[in-house]
Amino acid sequence: MLDKIAILIAVIGALNWGGIGLFGFDTVAFLFGGQLSVFSRIIYALVGLAGLWCISLLFRLGDDRSAASAA
Repeated sequence: MLDKIAILIAVIGALNWGGIGLFGFDTVAFLFGGQLSVFSRIIYALVGLAGLWCISLLFRLGDDRSAASAA
């Protein structure tokens, strides 16, 4: 369950970065009162933590495939 939540938060963060890159529009800052507001900083921190968690998914998925191919 935690993996799915982390992926969802990481995808939301990726969409926000896509909006910044393509349109110069930061949705999180718009919704929560600017980039320096407490709420925006919490969202940015959660996205960063979710991204770190998703890195661990890469290694766990690789282990699952190795175990399946060895059987």
